[in-house]
Amino acid sequence: MQIVKRNIELRVDDSLMRVYLASPKPEGKYPGIVFYSDIYQLGDAIIRLVNYLAGFGYIVAAPEIFHRIEPVGSIIEPNDIGRMRGNDDARRTLISEYDADTRAVIDFLKNDNSVIADKIGTLGFCIGGHLAFRAAFASEIKACVSCYPTGVPSGKLGQGVADTIDRFEEIKGEMLLVFGTQDPHIPENDRQTIVNALETAKIPHQLFSYEAEHTFMRDDGYRYDAVASTAAWGEIIAFLERKFKN
Repeated sequence: MQIVKRNIELRVDDSLMRVYLASPKPEGKYPGIVFYSDIYQLGDAIIRLVNYLAGFGYIVAAPEIFHRIEPVGSIIEPNDIGRMRGNDDARRTLISEYDADTRAVIDFLKNDNSVIADKIGTLGFCIGGHLAFRAAFASEIKACVSCYPTGVPSGKLGQGVADTIDRFEEIKGEMLLVFGTQDPHIPENDRQTIVNALETAKIPHQLFSYEAEHTFMRDDGYRYDAVASTAAWGEIIAFLERKFKN
């Protein structure tokens, strides 16, 4: 499906938040997805993922997660300096600010005439996978895809300690988790802690693990794994189709 692309601005706490929006070109109403990047924000690799998902018939809204710190349109390069900068931005952002951004994007999608208001989901990578978990606390989120989410068991997200894992019972929709078994940022113990917490909270979920490293779905890095990424996307698309298209 062909798509159209644009940038919109939302004001959150008097900060301008750029949101990249990719939508199907044919007129109609579609499910909406709140899409979270990793710490490098909306660089080319992430934009390609947003566009890819939109092509399956979704209106995908991807906010700049560090808009209170970085100038509008800032792209953090995925190198050693960029990693330091992105991690520092993450540490300087309040957890309540991340949550406020999520609410703003959900409200935008709910009120957009092209979005089916009762069919909204979320998807994120790395820190964005953690943010997707928190977005799933909102009653509007019917499905959540979290790819190699960092900091969930430890509460590492921004300033302070995130209470994410203690709030799993608030999740109203279904979860799909994607992990790399060679990912040192989310070791086996942390992966199992997340799964155990979902089971305790009785949250319907699917888990897919691949023999791959962290950020294996970014096509611009040395960790990229085309086979694992293609397989993961197949499961993600099938999951979203079942939740939103049947």
